[in-house]
Amino acid sequence: MDFAVYGREEAPSLLLIPGLGVSYEIFYPLIDLLKDRFHIISVGIDGFLLGEASAFTSVDDQAGQIIQYVQRNLNGHLDVAYGLSLGGKILSRILERNEFVIDHAIMDAAPLLPLPKWSVDPLRYYQSLNVWTCYHWTGFWRWVFHSHYFDVLLDECKKVWPSGRGKAVRDGYKDVYTHKLESIHGADIHYWYGTKEAFVAKPQAKHLLTLCLDARIEVFPKMNHGQFLVDHPDEVARRILSFV
Repeated sequence: MDFAVYGREEAPSLLLIPGLGVSYEIFYPLIDLLKDRFHIISVGIDGFLLGEASAFTSVDDQAGQIIQYVQRNLNGHLDVAYGLSLGGKILSRILERNEFVIDHAIMDAAPLLPLPKWSVDPLRYYQSLNVWTCYHWTGFWRWVFHSHYFDVLLDECKKVWPSGRGKAVRDGYKDVYTHKLESIHGADIHYWYGTKEAFVAKPQAKHLLTLCLDARIEVFPKMNHGQFLVDHPDEVARRILSFV
């Protein structure tokens, strides 16, 4: 796992965790907007590192590495943490383990529930093929698989594919969708998703509310998976700034 640091060391801390198949560079527009106001730690997830061969281990291992980093370098405290998709799943596990304090946590379309067992293997191989086609970007494959994607995610998938290739995607997808969030701890927990992904994300939000009645659910009209971050980093920055 990599940790890229930006901003002012004495400022409030902000942790950014990307999703499956993308690098922390997806946060660059947000980092540019917030680096004068925050001490930013942007995470590179094993299996999806830039320019480095690696293998995805597990959500729990990735959470554990972040916990160790925060305990050693930030005195066991984060002002704000934001996790996108797989990053939100890792953040949920950090909140579940409750080994340090996070004042404000945002899980953006995080998968918190397992899929039916029969569906996990077919879907993880489909997802692996999906990301493979991002790396081997051609008009035909894009037309077949990517009607629900948008260009920034395609570019990000293409960057990190050489790191862990299909195995990292399959291992990550399987681990994400075979574990259920059982408990959660935090004073201010937010869950975001777009209306175009509501079929998948809405049950996750409902499950979160069974564990934390005070969790704040926000739904963004006409947005797909990760699209609010990509298309409106200024709005994401404004919401994060409102916390501090």
